Amino acid sequence: MDNFISFKEQCDTLRKGVKELGRLTLELKEQNMFQCVEDYPGQQGEMKANIMLAYRHLEDARMRIGKVLQSADDGTSVYDKNTSGQ
Repeated sequence: MDNFISFKEQCDTLRKGVKELGRLTLELKEQNMFQCVEDYPGQQGEMKANIMLAYRHLEDARMRIGKVLQSADDGTSVYDKNTSGQ
């Protein structure tokens, strides 16, 4: 019995991992430090903006791995498959 993991399974595993990283990244905004007084004006806003940028980059990476799967399949978006015959 070999431990072969298909390309699709590898991509799905990566996408799940990236989604979890995104969830953990968003949780940073709930840290107690955001309840404290800022050391300098705009500090917390800058921190939250960078948390959101990191989250968006993770979501983009997850989407792009999905596009890899789409291209490996038949190149058609799952959204287009339902309307391709109309």
